[in-house]
Amino acid sequence: MIHPLSDVQSTHIGSGTRIWQFVVVLPGARIGSDCNINCHVFIENDVLIGDNVTVKAGVQLWDGLRIGNGVFIGPNATFVNDHIPRSRQYPEKFLNTVIGEGASVGANATILGGLKIGCGALIGAGSVLTKDAPPFTVWYGNPARQTGYIARDGCLLDMHLRAKDDGRQYVFSDHEPIPAND
Repeated sequence: MIHPLSDVQSTHIGSGTRIWQFVVVLPGARIGSDCNINCHVFIENDVLIGDNVTVKAGVQLWDGLRIGNGVFIGPNATFVNDHIPRSRQYPEKFLNTVIGEGASVGANATILGGLKIGCGALIGAGSVLTKDAPPFTVWYGNPARQTGYIARDGCLLDMHLRAKDDGRQYVFSDHEPIPAND
């Protein structure tokens, strides 16, 4: 479904993807299947979006952004692709930023260019990410600092891999926290 009040110039839109009103998608952008692109989103040419991605309102996705499957991007999240921007002076190539499968970027977070956000990582609302976020880590603040871990099931863990809600212990298996009893 592409809303008639959007301007979608790309022909590379996967099946089942919904694009809402007042969205602009430039011709070189590639968007996967079953995505939900909310209103007031701008997607530049050199942007790759995987399957099952949600992009909330007020987000601009600039050249060089690579978004994995199942990613959530909260409202008004900001992505930077040039560390030294100047009016009408463009780098030969914009910085690539990679967001791994299943990661979440909270509302109003700012992600500096050239970073990698690992699979399942969580960047908290309003945070300013200035360095790579490894898989299944949780980051908050300005500048963002790692405050814990997150399991694939969404359970938040402290820095000692204990569940924040009930203290259950987790361990790492293949770079991913899993319950210690499994």
